[in-house]
Amino acid sequence: MLAYVVVATALVYAAEAGGNPLHIAAGLDPAMGNMEGKEVRFGMALMALFTATTTGASCGAVNAMFDSFTPLGGLVPLFLIQLGEVLPGGVGSGLYGMLVFALLAVFVAGLMVGRTPEYLGKKVQAREIKLAMLAVLVLPAAILGFGAVSMALPAAVASIQDAGPHGLSEMLYAYSSAAGNNGSAFGGLTADMPWLNTTLGIAILLGRFAYVVPVMAIAGSIAAKPKLAASAGTFPTHGPLFAGLLAGVILILGGLQFMPALALGPLAEHFALAAGKIF
Repeated sequence: MLAYVVVATALVYAAEAGGNPLHIAAGLDPAMGNMEGKEVRFGMALMALFTATTTGASCGAVNAMFDSFTPLGGLVPLFLIQLGEVLPGGVGSGLYGMLVFALLAVFVAGLMVGRTPEYLGKKVQAREIKLAMLAVLVLPAAILGFGAVSMALPAAVASIQDAGPHGLSEMLYAYSSAAGNNGSAFGGLTADMPWLNTTLGIAILLGRFAYVVPVMAIAGSIAAKPKLAASAGTFPTHGPLFAGLLAGVILILGGLQFMPALALGPLAEHFALAAGKIF
């Protein structure tokens, strides 16, 4: 998971150090990067590291304004929260979120070798996987569900400061931060109106309590099972092979759930900005 943090830090740094192409075209020094919304005492490197760690874990503290990031720079913290803040994993929610992904990883490994998966000496069967998928679906239901409805309501759309894909990014980040109980935000969204106040509050409750209920059910189900001795067919869950499989499951699952929405938000804004279009 440390590798994910390193990659996320590098992506934020590269995006912000590269600067805004419109500023560069207007004659600003490219070496300055995109310093809007950032404190010069921290600099680009520390800003990028803090951004990755505070959204990869359930922290919420910031040392830069995410709404002023370049589109790709803003995509990284948004995606890290949407993954469930399991990279590297916050206290409490980050730990049990990671365990859910670990169960899914051993399930995938079991499918590959054609045997019932095991984790920590306990068999992982259909009941645990169904509960794990129920937990994993909570965040996209709260983020994408409320986000889609909000983008269709004129009153909610009127609360967005920026038009176009950046406005969608602001809305997605609001529900991502709420469902992830993170606390950080993109500026520009006036959330103090009945619909957003209500649905953001519901997203907070769903992201914390609707997620933990199936996790507790998984814990109870696994605790009731006898512990099995490791055999030649047991898939080890403590080596680099399992670490790679776990990292792949997290990335692929997150990509399948959120990349279509991110393609309409930060990615669309990136290509529009590269073409010289602003909203």
